[in-house]
Amino acid sequence: MPYRSDRRPHSLTALLSRPVALVDDDSTFTSRLADFLRGEGLQVESFQHSADLLVHPMAYEFGFYVLDLTMPGIDGLALIDVLRRRTQAGVLVVSGRLAPEVFGQVVQAGADMYLTKPVQFEQVSIAIQAVQRRVEVPGNGQSEWVLDRRARQLITPDGQRVDLSDADQILIEQLVEAEGQVVSRDALATALGKCPTDESKGDGLNAVVYRLKRRIEKATPAVVPLQAKSRIGYQFRAPLKAR
Repeated sequence: MPYRSDRRPHSLTALLSRPVALVDDDSTFTSRLADFLRGEGLQVESFQHSADLLVHPMAYEFGFYVLDLTMPGIDGLALIDVLRRRTQAGVLVVSGRLAPEVFGQVVQAGADMYLTKPVQFEQVSIAIQAVQRRVEVPGNGQSEWVLDRRARQLITPDGQRVDLSDADQILIEQLVEAEGQVVSRDALATALGKCPTDESKGDGLNAVVYRLKRRIEKATPAVVPLQAKSRIGYQFRAPLKAR
């Protein structure tokens, strides 16, 4: 069976107090996933049409969004674009679309993570936790991040050191210079010597950012403040300096 509905202790409710929006026209999947997440202690609103979400009074006030790519109304990529213009809440895509270019499209649109169907519900829960740990608003009291140029490491607020590749260091340097502002995709891709429009390649800008985020997450429980701005670029939403 591709899905599981077992229950276990977790920290989801501590991480996420606002409701989750589940947007998918597969009524069987949405019903079962919604039941699972409610069993995990979350509030869930289900929508089978993207327009149903967009006309909802709290369309941009949900604490988290889980959505498919193929649905009635505007598709998932366009919906992510709309959401990213109005909210910094976590966005998880769960879809059966498997084309090679899908990963790049999803990340470029501004989603935080992508899971392919069939998927275990427990995987969705774990993914929500992983994303939510790093999705926080600015000004949350988070301490400074430091780029140690000589050591080629990023020092986290809790003192952990993350080794940086050449591409990582170039990326972080660009973010240091931006002083908290958004750095365009074109500027980052140019600095990395990559083509901004060719995101299907494994060594594209999206992949560089994705791998860096994962290494930071393995090193520290601190929120990773490197976030995508839909179709615009990336922003480091915490104090960042170099030495």
